[in-house]
Amino acid sequence: MIVIKRSGEEVVFDSSKIENAVRKANNATTETEQMDEMTLRRITDTVVKQCMEYNRAVSVEEIQDMVETAIMAERAFQVAHNYITYRYERALVRKANTTDKQILSLIGRYNEEAKQENSNKNPTVNSTQRDYMAGEVSKDITRRFLLPPDIVDAHEKGIIHFHDADYFAQPMYNCCLVNLEDMLQNGTVISETMIEKPHSFATACNIATQIIAQVASNQYGGQTITLSHLAPFVEVSRQKHRKNVTEELAAAGVELDNEKINKIAEERVRKEIKTGVQTIQYQIITLMTTNGQAPFVTVYMYLDEVPEGQTRDDLALVIEETLRQRIQGVKNEKGVYITPAFPKLIYVLDEDNIHEDSKYYELTKLAATCTAKRMVPDYISAKVMRELKGDVYGCMGCRSFLTPDRFTDTGTFGNPEHAGNYQPGVHKYYGRFNQGVVTINLVDVACSSDGDMEKFWQILHERLDLCHRALRIRHEHLLGTPSDVAPILWQNGAIARLAKGEVIDKLLYSGYSTISLGYAGLAECVYRMMGVSHTSEEGKKFGLAVMQALNDACTTWKKAENIDYSVYGTPIESTTYKFAKCLQERFGIIEHVTDRNYITNSYHIHVSEEINAFDKLTKEAQFQQLSPGGAISYVEVPNMQNNIQAVLALMKHIYKTIMYAELNTKSDYCQVCGYDGEIQIVEDNNGKLIWKCPNCGNTDQDKMNVARRTCGYIGTQFWNQGRTQEIKERVLHL
Repeated sequence: MIVIKRSGEEVVFDSSKIENAVRKANNATTETEQMDEMTLRRITDTVVKQCMEYNRAVSVEEIQDMVETAIMAERAFQVAHNYITYRYERALVRKANTTDKQILSLIGRYNEEAKQENSNKNPTVNSTQRDYMAGEVSKDITRRFLLPPDIVDAHEKGIIHFHDADYFAQPMYNCCLVNLEDMLQNGTVISETMIEKPHSFATACNIATQIIAQVASNQYGGQTITLSHLAPFVEVSRQKHRKNVTEELAAAGVELDNEKINKIAEERVRKEIKTGVQTIQYQIITLMTTNGQAPFVTVYMYLDEVPEGQTRDDLALVIEETLRQRIQGVKNEKGVYITPAFPKLIYVLDEDNIHEDSKYYELTKLAATCTAKRMVPDYISAKVMRELKGDVYGCMGCRSFLTPDRFTDTGTFGNPEHAGNYQPGVHKYYGRFNQGVVTINLVDVACSSDGDMEKFWQILHERLDLCHRALRIRHEHLLGTPSDVAPILWQNGAIARLAKGEVIDKLLYSGYSTISLGYAGLAECVYRMMGVSHTSEEGKKFGLAVMQALNDACTTWKKAENIDYSVYGTPIESTTYKFAKCLQERFGIIEHVTDRNYITNSYHIHVSEEINAFDKLTKEAQFQQLSPGGAISYVEVPNMQNNIQAVLALMKHIYKTIMYAELNTKSDYCQVCGYDGEIQIVEDNNGKLIWKCPNCGNTDQDKMNVARRTCGYIGTQFWNQGRTQEIKERVLHL
């Protein structure tokens, strides 16, 4: 068994350390109050047994809590007093400097928690270490100075999660939809250098990657660009190539023929599209931003986002090339094509591409082939999204959605961001952003109420008030931020074109930006309260009531403050493990509730529950409607590369049923033996879950490529023990 030290380092469990600690407290006690040797050993045995029952790595703090409880159970109160006093004294010392050990463990590369905190960050490289070190300082400042004690306490106990404290010391927002159109059409500034409107598609793609890198370095969440903003430059290149071909043929004395000119020009356009898309894909993958990872980018592909005719046909060409290149993949260090994590792709299903007789159905078939091999694109149903939101637009990063634009129809909102592409009366989404997230642990609410329904609703509202105060702190921390802190965002068009020194406050109100009330563990919450899954009618009714309560709270806050609060299905990655550990520590092991090392993301049906893909999407759609700030559903499928018709059937079901969904498959490669099937998860001798090639037995994570979707996006750098267990326990839905 493994023990996690406070620095994040993992060490092998040693029961003698428990016995020695109890013995020291015992020896410091007056002789008449001391425990005998048998009692001392019984305490050690009790703690060891409890640790083993967790069936996961335990932290030093958890072990010390168990020791305290065990000593008290033996009624050795003076020994317990000495033990608690020693812990308190050591805590005071640590509080005086809470970052040194964490930073030293990062530099020493033995902080296992950091290694597994983000599945797309490699903490052994200098740039990532630098970001993590700065993050430790930010978390320390946030904990000691920027948040009130009750919110810090609730965060540390896993009652709520105050996201991204490692960036909170600076005035940074979460994620955004980049206004690439304004920056490309009207020019921008990058690193104090004027970038004018590009004169070709290839140049536009190159500038787009520079913008992406700059945006990623000035925020901490994901960003989304749309290919619709690049599509108009295909025609720019087409006219340029026609002119060049005409001049070349004339210079060569060849008789000018429009058909021949157009044919040659179109061939060059296709080559340029291929080069431009390749630039975006490889630049995003190989760029390293200031937070030590490739930019977290989503590429949105919606045909109807541009006018019907040549521009839409050109957009279809760009989408086609994007899909073909993703199907191919990128080469790893062995020269083998593998699945990259980014950019994430989203393909919108609509009437002109979903039916066999639709104009762009061949493009949809290509998307299905891509999904079967590379796990992307994910799918947005334009039909369902129009029904729920009135508009069709992309999400930010992995799943965070803006609230529908509620201003331009009335003209009351205007153009506070001073965007160059503002059109009165046209709904605006690009250039808007999310201020941040605070997540409520619904499982903790249920466990704290001990199954008492009246108490559950009381505690839920108390916790929502706590989340509201934490969200207000996030909002107020951004107030007064001058545009100078991130010129690419606030001055040069990615978000706005504010003047130097102008504060961003007006963009934090009236729905221009959103702020998210996250939630996690609805499945376990329902089971604790009702004793059934939320796939049952009884469980569904209660689960929907919980979701409605979250929405009602956001509506109340929004009305009172003119801030767009929205319910968000949090894509908890490392937090799923943290919440599970905190629940086990607070409430012990409860079957179907706290008996795993993870809790379920958002409203999802539990990963171990047997259900077919079509039913899963249909049932989850009812909950997704009540998660307007962001949510995504998935189905777990086997290798579908030889069954594209089944993929298409699922895509058509998504179009009819649910707003946003994806298909999960596997995409692995062992660098030792060349095996490209599924890398398996097994237990090592210490009970730790590790990855193992079933062909050659390789367990070196540095010599394998594993891609799994965990939170709406693909991870490739491996995961903590809780998330790894969740991946291991997933059942196939098809």
